[in-house]
Parts: sequence; C-alpha cells; structure tokens
Amino acid sequence: MGLPALEFSDCCLDSPQFRERLKSHEAELDKTNKFIKELIKDGKSLIAALKNLSSAKRKFADSLNDFKFRCIGDAETDDEICIAKSLQEFAAVLRNLEDERMRMIENAGEVLITPLEKFRKEQIGAAKEAKKKYDKETEKYCGVLEKHLNLSSKKKESQLQEADNQVDLVRQHFYEVSLEYVFKVQEVQERKMFEFVEPLLAFLQGLFTFYHHGYELAKDFSDFKTELTISIQNTRNRFEGTRSEVEALMKKMKENPHEHKNISPFTMEGYLYVQEKRHFGTSWVKHYCTYQSDSKRIIMVPFDQKSGGKGGEDEAITLKSCTRRKTDSIEKRFCFDVEAVDRAGVITMQALSEEDRRLWMEAMDGREPVYNSNKDNQSEGTAQLDNMGFSIVKKCIHAVETRGINEQGLYRIVGVNSRVQKLLSILMDPKTAETEDDICAEWEIKTITSALKTYLRMLPGPLMMYQFQRSFIKAAKLENQESRVSEIHSLVHRLPEKNRHMLHLLMNHLANVAKNHKQNLMTVANLGVVFGPTLMRPQEETVAAIMDIKFQNIVVEILIENHEKVFNTVPDTQQSNSQLLLSRKRSTDSKPPSCSERPLTLFHTVQPNEKQENRNSIINSSLESVISSNMNSFLRSNSTPQSNMNSSDPDLEVIKPNRPNSLPQNPSPTSPLSPSWPMFSAPSSPMPTSSTSSDSSPISSPFRKARALYACKAEHDSELSFTAGTIFDNVHPSQEPGWLEGTLNGKTGLIPENYVEFL
Repeated sequence: MGLPALEFSDCCLDSPQFRERLKSHEAELDKTNKFIKELIKDGKSLIAALKNLSSAKRKFADSLNDFKFRCIGDAETDDEICIAKSLQEFAAVLRNLEDERMRMIENAGEVLITPLEKFRKEQIGAAKEAKKKYDKETEKYCGVLEKHLNLSSKKKESQLQEADNQVDLVRQHFYEVSLEYVFKVQEVQERKMFEFVEPLLAFLQGLFTFYHHGYELAKDFSDFKTELTISIQNTRNRFEGTRSEVEALMKKMKENPHEHKNISPFTMEGYLYVQEKRHFGTSWVKHYCTYQSDSKRIIMVPFDQKSGGKGGEDEAITLKSCTRRKTDSIEKRFCFDVEAVDRAGVITMQALSEEDRRLWMEAMDGREPVYNSNKDNQSEGTAQLDNMGFSIVKKCIHAVETRGINEQGLYRIVGVNSRVQKLLSILMDPKTAETEDDICAEWEIKTITSALKTYLRMLPGPLMMYQFQRSFIKAAKLENQESRVSEIHSLVHRLPEKNRHMLHLLMNHLANVAKNHKQNLMTVANLGVVFGPTLMRPQEETVAAIMDIKFQNIVVEILIENHEKVFNTVPDTQQSNSQLLLSRKRSTDSKPPSCSERPLTLFHTVQPNEKQENRNSIINSSLESVISSNMNSFLRSNSTPQSNMNSSDPDLEVIKPNRPNSLPQNPSPTSPLSPSWPMFSAPSSPMPTSSTSSDSSPISSPFRKARALYACKAEHDSELSFTAGTIFDNVHPSQEPGWLEGTLNGKTGLIPENYVEFL
C-alpha cells in the first residue's frame, strides 16, 4: 500500500486524519533523507578507498537493495514498478563486481555525489524548512485563536471587530502556509522517483567503462537500462503534467478555498470547544466534531493540533435539540447548547466564528449542506451527443486525416483560443452546419484539433462517463495486460450507445494518427497523454484524481491499440468457472515467453503465450463438453483462408486453432530520454502469422535466416536475448508451440515465433 494522497481541501479542516497522513509523508521524507545521506557517504568511501573497494561495493549494494520506494496512491504504473525495482537491479550488478578490484572512475563525484547532495539540499532541505514554517504557523494560529475566543463579549464592538479581523488574517496565512507545505511534501515525494535514480544510473554507466570486466556486464545490463531510461522519462513526463495540475489546483484553493471543499460523508465537521465541568470549575476542551444528520449522531474527538495527539477517548451522542446561546448568558462568544438523547444535561459548545456557528446550527436543524457542484454542470456550452455533435466530430476528423495527418505534434500543439472559439461557434451554428459539409482550408490544423478537444470537454459529462471512472482506472491497474484489455472491453460495451459510437469514431481516428507517428511524432503513448484527461475528466478536482491521470492515459492507449477488438466484437462473458480454472492451470504449467513481459508504455503489447494458453484451455474444455464429434472437421478447416476465420460467432472464435499475433503490425514506440537512446519501432512489413500447433508452422522450409522485429530479454538459459534488427541463422521450428530455434553468435536457443520475420 502506497502513501495516502494529501488533499488540499483537508488543509482547511486540519483534521486528525489529515495530520496522521501528513506524518506518514514526513516520516518517508526523513527516511529518504537518511538513506541519501548514507548513500553519499558510501559513494565517497568507494571513490577514496581503492584498497577497500570490494567491501565498500558490498555495503553500497546492500544499501540499495534494502531501500524500497513508496509511491502515492494504491497502485503503481508499469514504469513506476520498473523504477521501484531498479535499486535491486543495481545492487545485483554491484554484487557481481565484488571480487573485482578495479580503478574507480574519475568523475564519480560529479555524476553521483553532486546530484544527490543537490537533491537533498534543494528538495528535502526545502521541505524541512517548509515544515518548520508550518509548525510555527500552527502554534501561532492556535494561540491567537484561543486568545481570541477568550475575549469577553462585553468589550467594545470596535475592539471585537478588530480582533476578528486579526484572527482572519492569521487563519488565512496559516491556511496558505499549510497548502504550500502539503504541495512541497508531495512534490519531493514525486521528484525522488527520477532525480534520485538518474544519478545512480549514470554512476553505474561510468563504472562499466573503466572496469576490465565491465564490457560483458554492460551488455547484460543494457536491456534493463534502456527500459529503465524510458520508464524514468515517462515518469518525468507524467510528473511535469501532474505537477502543473496540482499547482493550478493549489492556486485555485488559495483564491477560493470554500469552492473546492471535498464532498464529505458528514453533514458538518470541524473543531469545537466543549465546556466540561471539573472539580475546580469549568474548562473548555478542544474537540474535532462530526455530525451526521440522518442518524443525528455527533462524534467528538478530543484533539490538540499543537501537541498532535488525542487528549482522551472519543465520545458519540445522539442529538436531541440544539439551541443558540445568547451572548448575555455566557461570557464566551459563538456558543450554542446541545441536548442529547443518551446523555443527561446540556452540552455547551463554542464554534470558531459566527459563520461557523451558523453552519453548525443549520446542520443540526436538519438542513442539508451546500456542496460545490461540479463545474461541468455549470458550463454554459451546448455540446451534446446528437446529430450535430457527431457531424462536428466527423468534420474535424475528416479535415485532419485529409489535410494534416502528418503534421508534427498533432493534437499536442494547441491553437489560438479566439480562433478555436470562432470555429466552434461556426460548427455549432445550425444554419452553417446545414450548408457546409467540410471545414474550409483557411482553418489551421492545430485550430481544428483544439476545437475537437474543446467540444469533447464541453459535453455535459465526459465521454467515458463519471460512473465508470473508477472501473476504468481499476482495469488499468491490473497486472496482466490481457486482463486489462478484457476488462476495458467489457466496460466500453456498458457505455450508452451514443457514447460508445462516438468513442469508436474517435479511437479509429487516433489509431490512424498513431500509424503515422514517424511523421507526426504522436505515438500511442503521446495520444494517451493528450486525450486521457479529456475523455475521463474527474468529477472532483482533487490531488488523488490528478495522480490517476497516468492510469487514464493507459486506458486510452489500450483503446487505441485494441480498437478493432473492443468496438467490433462482443465481450466474452460466457466462460464457465471450470474453463477459467483449467485456463489458470495451463498458464501456470507453461510460463509465457519473457519477451512479452514488457511495460505497457514500452511496447504496448499483450502477452502472447498467456493469451494462447487461455485459448488452448478453452478449446480443451469445449472439446470435452460441446463439440467432441465435430473437432476433427473443424481442425481441417485450418487450411481455409484467414478471412473466413474472422467469424462473429463467439463459440467459433473461442475454438479457432490459429493463434493470433500478440503484437500489432505497427507498434507505437515510446519517445526515449535523449537522441542517444534509439527509439523502438517495428518495420512496416507485416508480421508472419503463426499457428497453435507445431506442425502447422508458417515456415515452408527449415534452417532459414530471420530478422528480429522487436527486442527480447531471455529469462531462461534455453532462450536467446536480442535487440531489434538482430539476424539469426539456422532458424527452424521447435517442439515448443509458438517458439522457433535459431543460432546467434554460435549459441542455439529459443526465439518467440511472432518476434521475427524471415529473409
């Protein structure tokens, strides 16, 4: 379980739960600071002590292996998982070098020590300073508030008004400092994912150059290094996007804090001072109180923000009545009396202000609170999923595909807002819509793409609907790629027909855009970043929602890559429990090829052998229960053309003997970190079709040459590791379904069948 997200709206309430969540973030920062400090010390020892190099490297490796990243949220992306396990990978590399005493690299201090010290001083140090300021302002605010609440109501009105104004200023300043501190804490937590790992990666890369034994080790490490670099770049890109969103939300909270409060399960909640009678008199004890109008339950938690701990046991009562306390009946201001069903006597409470007392009084009288309605419902736009809406989207898509499909930065580069609004007004004018079939050539492509995105954002609700938001996000968080696709496939078919039709239209278009990524530089991953927040905008603007943007992007990527399956086929929901159990057993008996276990944003592929095993298990189960008498005749139909196999009958689809390609013909690469890292891209030639049985292999003659279409890292001694473009000799069918045997640099091993093309 990761660290909980810190909501800006909680800064205003400053509840005990918020303080606990903040403490967990502070503890994680302290842990990171101590670890970085120790890491810097070990690095300096490594550079200085050549005689003790072996022991220093072991200690350094152990330090890396012991540290575990904790991400914000309840799930991690494939890139974050890759980064999280990177330290363990580094430790393994260093252990391999333990017995080798070699000269340390001369620039180790520049590539390792300096960036870590800079991160520790500039980022973690800034967070510590923000904490000191926050603690100081907390103490100041609580002191001023207590002093203010103890003012006698008999003082002059001018004095009371001046005191109220002073408290408001201190409260506002405390609120701003709290927002800034929360923002800084979460910023440092996100930054460490890439600013902390990159120096280590650079340090290891330098080591390989100067070690006598480093050449072979560097070759073994290069695949993970490439994968990690892309993951770091993806994480950095997501951080830059989410950071701007969080910063914008923080500014909105500063300007209008009451408009961005969370929808609470309680009718009213906040701090109240409760009068308690003691043997020496009366005292006022600070409580954090919550009230639920349906059950009329009041829960009072004694809590002092200055000490940061509870002052006693929680107390729950059932409300009977609530009466405003007159000023002349008590010396304290903002008081009201509460009578409980299950407690004798009257409980006198003091609110924090006159407005706060009014809200408590209204809530306890049974009135519902006024929540901030979603801004989507306040929009004055007239965008709808009607005939005009489909016409507008089709016009925009037609203009883009006919005039600007190869423009660089398509959909990423925005048009001038005034021009976009003017184009939208023309497109949404019923008179113009009837007379003009196409968008005239005077409009720039960036204006048209911005108009299309703006129109989708103007809809009363997101295209993929609020009620399915969490389900789509959960689907993107599944570990198995095939499970992700299957779950999203099912969810799409639960959308209303108009929403699904519009989404189908859009995904077909984006797939066409991605096919031209070499010209327009818009890969599937880039399109996911652009359209994720548009198609799945959250109902509430919170930090947790912003952190889910990366999973929204993954959902859109899956829809683009699998649009034909998702929209043109019906989800298979009739698989029996016995079939599922058999499928799981088959998948555990035969481990899927390691080459398919790639991050989603790296290759955007499903796992080929796992998918094949599931289909094989379904075939076996179906043979036993349904079509035992017809199986031989059906298998003979394997020789029929491929076009005849694309049947819409779900039963026929389940028992197809032909195994579909697990990779698309034109996979979309992810942009690398820098030009020094080559971009993964597949040749334009089609991939060979493979069969489930070894005797129906597409290879017409044994012992041929073949070229690798994609990179692959072996997980077993019997498999070959290779990069895209590698040439294999003596390639021929193997006894393993879905695998070939070939020779590379004198070594013979297994190669995934759908990763190569024959020469």
